[in-house]
Amino acid sequence: MEKNKGTILFFPFMAQGHIIPFLTLAFKLEQKNYNIIFVNTPLNIKKLKSSLPLYSSISLLEIPFNSSQHGLPPNIENTDSLPYKLTLHFSTISSCLEPSFRNLVSNLIEKPLCIISDFFFGWSANIAHDFGIFHVIFSGASGFGLACFYSMWLNLPHKKTRNIVFTMPDFQEAGNLEVSQLSPSLLAADSNDPYTNFNWKNLHNWMNSDGIIFNTVEELDKLGLAYFRRKLKLPVWAIGPIPWPVSGKSRAGKETREETEKCIKFLDEKEPKSVLYISFGSQSTISASQMMELAKALDNASEVNFIWVVRPPLGFDINMEFRAEEWLPERFVQRVFDDQNRGLIVPKWAPQVEILAHKSVGAFLTHCGWNSVLESLGNGVPLLGWPIAAEQFYNSKLLEQDVGVCVEVARGNNSQVKHENILEKIELVMGENDKGKEIRKKACEVKEMIGDAIINNEDFKGSSIKAMEDFLNAALSMKKMPNGGRTSQEENMKKMSNDASINGNMLKSQ
Repeated sequence: MEKNKGTILFFPFMAQGHIIPFLTLAFKLEQKNYNIIFVNTPLNIKKLKSSLPLYSSISLLEIPFNSSQHGLPPNIENTDSLPYKLTLHFSTISSCLEPSFRNLVSNLIEKPLCIISDFFFGWSANIAHDFGIFHVIFSGASGFGLACFYSMWLNLPHKKTRNIVFTMPDFQEAGNLEVSQLSPSLLAADSNDPYTNFNWKNLHNWMNSDGIIFNTVEELDKLGLAYFRRKLKLPVWAIGPIPWPVSGKSRAGKETREETEKCIKFLDEKEPKSVLYISFGSQSTISASQMMELAKALDNASEVNFIWVVRPPLGFDINMEFRAEEWLPERFVQRVFDDQNRGLIVPKWAPQVEILAHKSVGAFLTHCGWNSVLESLGNGVPLLGWPIAAEQFYNSKLLEQDVGVCVEVARGNNSQVKHENILEKIELVMGENDKGKEIRKKACEVKEMIGDAIINNEDFKGSSIKAMEDFLNAALSMKKMPNGGRTSQEENMKKMSNDASINGNMLKSQ
């Protein structure tokens, strides 16, 4: 039996879109015979216990957190059930975990080889280095999406122009951005805003890390990865996509056999490439009027089958029961399922990995979260983009303009949409037209690109395999060097702090 190679500690932000890629990477490194410690708050740890495969030896450690002490409702430890404004607040208070995390690390019996932390926990690098531990940031976002996010918050270029189209001063190769591609938090950013100040401080802390790992593919995401290599002068490793273990339980314990069987049975009855899969992720939803227009578009797309994962619209509790009779056209569910057998409405959750791998799926209408994007393109499924928040807008831009595998349907969950336009985009991507054929061809090419990145045999190692090996070797090299082998980055940190002061003064003068 191969000797244990050392301990790696994982510390994701408290949101499903962050925990899932962290847990997936943890499984991957566990398979490589590393001892894994996974840290999170008590309620998240409780949920994680139900999703660990029986064979897994991952250790789950709790870090204390009391939401009531931080202006949040009782027993809230995950963003999935929070409205947008409280989600921002939840992010800003994440540094309150710093003392407890330091205490947790100091009490570990064995010093970890590496700490892998979330990009919201930039402060964790200092703690790691105080104990002589190699530290990396792990991002489940794309390199391009996170580069735009980083540059936008660092520079706030939209605050320095009256134009609705602008460029990022230190990332001009990304092309033009529009105001409609900005999240509400960016639009509202100013020097008195807690979320703005949190981002400035947090992003500057990234330079204190020893590198950044991305769940992405080098060949797909060159622009964004190059930005961070240039900007932070740190190693950047693209190690994705990291597959969820086939023999594991469901992600976050949400899967039921009945739901999976229902979806697969529906797909088995359909022609190849004839089904549109629709999902806005675990945390996003659209407005009631947008939902109604999307349903009307599907009603009129008589040649298109679909599976639609529905959640209550914007303004309602996302975890409440879905009221089809109120939020969808009259008799919509009966018409598309009972009468026509071409549409399946699935409340809250569906087995997305299995659906996207099915031969009957021809396209994916998605919020462009990077986990979903990789799952889709890994199966050669083209995208209809409907970004809702954060870096999703930038992912959609990359996939449509640079990669050529996506057509954007709408932006955000407050914009006006018309069912005729949605229908036109659906038919464009799924129809027998030149544009649709080209997009589907490109999606198949990206599938091959992704497949090549994870090839690992005697004759060839893909870029993601090499990047994983380079990262692990870097961690091991630091352990072997005196004092952890870390060189001082005080000058870099000082420069970044000056940048922050300049930005603050600019905003105050406006």
